Amino acid sequence: MPHPVPQRPGLTEFAATAKGLRMYPFVRMIHQARKVRNAPKLGLFDAHLSHHYCLPWDIDLWLELNNGRTLTLFDLGRIPMSIRNGTAQAAKAGGFGMAVAGASVRYRKRVTTFQKVDMWTKPLGFDDRFLYIEQSMWDQKGECCNHILLRGAVIKNRKMVPPRDLLTMIEPEVESPALPEWVQNWIEADNTRPWPPVRD
Repeated sequence: MPHPVPQRPGLTEFAATAKGLRMYPFVRMIHQARKVRNAPKLGLFDAHLSHHYCLPWDIDLWLELNNGRTLTLFDLGRIPMSIRNGTAQAAKAGGFGMAVAGASVRYRKRVTTFQKVDMWTKPLGFDDRFLYIEQSMWDQKGECCNHILLRGAVIKNRKMVPPRDLLTMIEPEVESPALPEWVQNWIEADNTRPWPPVRD
C-alpha cells in the first residue's frame, strides 16, 4: 500500500494561496485603480493610458508574455478606464454588470520579462447589443506589440441589456460614434459564425 509523502503543515496551503494571487493580478489591479482616483475624468469615448511591466509570473516557456496572460493584463487597462469615465460608478449604482462577450487579438512583437509597456484603452462605440473597445500594448520604442478588439455585454438581473441602459446614466443623450469599417466587418463576420459550434 503506497505511503503518502510527508509535507510540512501549511506549506501546500501557502503555495496554493500564492499561486492563486499570481493567477489573477489582484494587487496590480488595486494599484491601477488607486492611481486613477484623482486622475482627470474621461469622456465615454476617450482613451486611457496606463503603464505596466511584464513580471516573471506573466511569462511562458519562451520567457515572453504568455498569450493568455496578455488578455488578463488588458483588464488592468479597462477597469481603471471605467473608473475614469464613470461607467464603473454607474454600473454599481444601477445594478449592472459587465462581461467580455468576444474578442479578436493580434500578436506582433514579443514582450519579455521586466519589459515596460504602455497600454492604450479606448471605447469605440456601441450598438443594440454590445460595447466595442480596443486596446493595445506599445514598447518604449513606440512599436505596437499587440492589439485587441473586444465586445462587452452589459448585464442586469442575469440578462443582457442594451449598453444604452448603462451609458445614459452618465450621458442621457449619448450616441455612439460611427464604428470604424474594420470593426463593422468583424461584427458582420462574427454574425456568420455558427453557435453552438460543431463538435465533430
